[in-house]
Amino acid sequence: MASLTWSQRISAFSLSPSQFLSSITSDSFLAELLRELRDDKASDNTKVLLLSPFLEHPTILCPTVSVGEETALELMSVLAQTPPKAVSLKCNLMVAISTVLICTTCMERQPKVAEDYLDQLFHTIEDTNDHRGGLSLQPIRATSCECLREMEMSYPGLLSQRLETLYQLKQLETTVVHQAYSALYTLTLKNAVFLLCQKEEVANADLKTVLCANEGFGWKAIHKPLPPAIFSQMEEIPQLRTGVDCKELKSIVSSLLEESYLLTPMSQAALLRELVDIVSMVPSLSPALFKSQLLRLFGTAQVELVHATLMMKSAFTDSLFSPDDENFFLKRLVCMAQHPLLNIPEKLFYIDCIRHFPENRPISSQGDESLPVLVTPRLTISLLPTVFNDSSTMLCRLKLMCMVYLEADEGEDSKGVAYLFDHLMALLKIVDNHGRREMVVTAFRAVFIFLTYFSQMENLPEVLIQKLSELYSRQCRLAPNLINLCDRIQGCMEDSVWSVKLLKSLQRLVVDMPPSQLTLQNFSWHLKILKRAAVEKQIPQGSSLYFLLKVLYHSSLCERGGWKVGNAILAVCRNLLLHPCVNQASVSAELADLLHHMAGHYDDTDIRDHARFYYTLLTNLSLEKLSGVLVQSQEGGQAKVRSLSAIMAETEGLSSHLTIHPTSGPVLQFVRLQHVSFPPVTYSTEDTTAVENVLDHYRSQFSDADFASEVTLKYKLAYLGETEPLFEKLFSICLSFDLKDSNYEDMCDIHVPCLFRDRKPPEVSLKLKPKQPYPTCFKASAVFSTEDGLTWQTQLPDVKVCFPDIFLPMPVPVGSSSSYKENVFDRLWEDICATEADRSAISLFCFEGKDNSLQVMNKQIFQNFLISDPSDIGECKVLFFLPPRFHILFRINLTEDAVKIDIGTDNWELLPHINSYLLKITEK
Repeated sequence: MASLTWSQRISAFSLSPSQFLSSITSDSFLAELLRELRDDKASDNTKVLLLSPFLEHPTILCPTVSVGEETALELMSVLAQTPPKAVSLKCNLMVAISTVLICTTCMERQPKVAEDYLDQLFHTIEDTNDHRGGLSLQPIRATSCECLREMEMSYPGLLSQRLETLYQLKQLETTVVHQAYSALYTLTLKNAVFLLCQKEEVANADLKTVLCANEGFGWKAIHKPLPPAIFSQMEEIPQLRTGVDCKELKSIVSSLLEESYLLTPMSQAALLRELVDIVSMVPSLSPALFKSQLLRLFGTAQVELVHATLMMKSAFTDSLFSPDDENFFLKRLVCMAQHPLLNIPEKLFYIDCIRHFPENRPISSQGDESLPVLVTPRLTISLLPTVFNDSSTMLCRLKLMCMVYLEADEGEDSKGVAYLFDHLMALLKIVDNHGRREMVVTAFRAVFIFLTYFSQMENLPEVLIQKLSELYSRQCRLAPNLINLCDRIQGCMEDSVWSVKLLKSLQRLVVDMPPSQLTLQNFSWHLKILKRAAVEKQIPQGSSLYFLLKVLYHSSLCERGGWKVGNAILAVCRNLLLHPCVNQASVSAELADLLHHMAGHYDDTDIRDHARFYYTLLTNLSLEKLSGVLVQSQEGGQAKVRSLSAIMAETEGLSSHLTIHPTSGPVLQFVRLQHVSFPPVTYSTEDTTAVENVLDHYRSQFSDADFASEVTLKYKLAYLGETEPLFEKLFSICLSFDLKDSNYEDMCDIHVPCLFRDRKPPEVSLKLKPKQPYPTCFKASAVFSTEDGLTWQTQLPDVKVCFPDIFLPMPVPVGSSSSYKENVFDRLWEDICATEADRSAISLFCFEGKDNSLQVMNKQIFQNFLISDPSDIGECKVLFFLPPRFHILFRINLTEDAVKIDIGTDNWELLPHINSYLLKITEK
């Protein structure tokens, strides 16, 4: 520990205090901190760093009350010795002292150190308007106010005997620190009134005595229970007895309200909450005191003030808000929920305010699912969701409008629900047209929201099942989304049969599919559907079994299916073993035939073993025992479904060798080497400049070769830092990859024979096949063996693929002349500028450049992508090819004071990435 710097030690302590203190006691560490804080040679920044443990873990450093008092005394001594110019250090010291005093509960013993510290804070804030300390010490006064406020919040009533002093200081202060004084006084006033309300008998003079109190601290009050920060229900609010003279209190509240506009929105909101509590506790104070503020609050765009206004409405209802006020406020919320200048979180906030709008006379009391009566279809028609909304806003609007039309009249109900259903159909159509992952998730969430409100309707849920089934027939990759939708619907509505109907429809779609449409990839998705359908007891499973038998008997699936497909088939079989249909002799016989065929013909040994094991269970156990074994295994019991090799050997050693052990942390990493361009295609080297339509000739290459489909990235597979000696030599490494989006095809596993720490790391080539040429990130994991024969699995750090990594040179035949490339460029540029297709776009980028900036850029960045002669001092042409078949074209010109880059692309969605790329390569 001694060799580490203070920065490293503090970081280690913050990360894990228990682990840090395992090698040193808390008393020793505390003594070191205090000794370093007293050292005049230590810099102010170092001392601020040393105070962070007192702020984050005060009770660990000061486990007892006595240690807390002694530590606070030491820190006060450091504070007294700190020069006035060290403002930041003094502020941090004050916060640290307050934290220690509060968290160690030594305040409850009324120690002298606490009283001295409170006196010191009061002495600091008495320097109103910086008469003594000057402008530079304003942060110290503000911090003093915040420390006092924190103590008053933790121990209500502590400052109640200083109300007159705090009021006078607030009135005198005219600088920006005024709101800190105002917040401190308002909180103290509320707590004082709260303590007064708890007395059984209150005389007229008692309230005046509290408001005029000017000496000492209320140590006796801090042992009483804390008042709630915000009173949520009227019956919970203690109230002052009627008849008490409250003229002076009314004058103070009115004064605070009149000055509230001087505060920041957040401070205003806090002030309004405190004053609402005060007025709620004192019946003699009318809520009409807030009437003068309503016009200003109704027109505000500050979220904090809108929330405070809603809290006032919830507390005072028609005592403050007339029906006209209520209607105007609600219309204002609807308007703000769609204001174009507001950001998304603010719009969502306003929609949530509409859903939970506190009415003057609420009719229903159903909690979150009850919609205010004033929220009608006519009022909220402008909040109907559209496909142009962002996902969060769209879903929030959809939920609101579902609630609106659920409670609407018959005419409005049918029209509104029809619109929402059409909106769902539009979302599913976007998904059907290869929508991005975000849109897929949004569409299925929208379907879930719609069904939670309208699943009991007669026709629309059935139509939705039909549409989702048709969507799956074209996009079988949506199987996980459909399964998740069924799970969520069943979890939300236990008596709903909609999920069963959808699964039955999907099962029928799969089993009726012609064999010509089956591929290994879509077959894996179909198996997920069949597996989930086999869970439902109401769905017959004979057709699923017949389908699987037909596929296995009449295809080469057993030879080329692999472990993943075989395991997916066995997962279906496992659910079938638990299904009531297995009681039928015909179903049981077909299931036995299926397992027997896999046990004898499947290429993978592990799959054959598992199939033989399931077959043994099915043919040798009663259905009751079979169900007990499988259910117990699913729930994590002692019974396990294992391969025959594991059953035959019960020794702990062999069982350990058959297990894949996870590593405690990452062991391997990918180290980037270089970007590998796709090799040129070797076919006819005819003089392509003579081709009449050079663009058609160029585009014809995409159908003649696969060179346009891959980007190859090279990495070293290396160790990630120091590792255990066990991992110094690794064998049979299998690297697997999981892409985080749907813009790329799945990556194949890569096998590396071995990796030794004392040898050169092996190189691996990762081949990416983009569907859309966007930056991405993928997860990587590795399974490997060590010298002792054990198998391990480890996660590698995520690997990022940047936008320039996807760039490839123009794919042209070998031997093509430079004039051919330039002709292709010119024709592409003309095609992009002239086409009316939605995907093409042109743009402009300029940056300040020096005389040789263009030559440097051509040599260092654009060398492999240049079309025109780089020595030409005129226009320079650059073309990037982005698989599978997109292009980015640059026409670069050097003007007198800038470099101008005309941009053309046949995919307008690439423009933000192009702009970021140019900003990066041109930044100074």
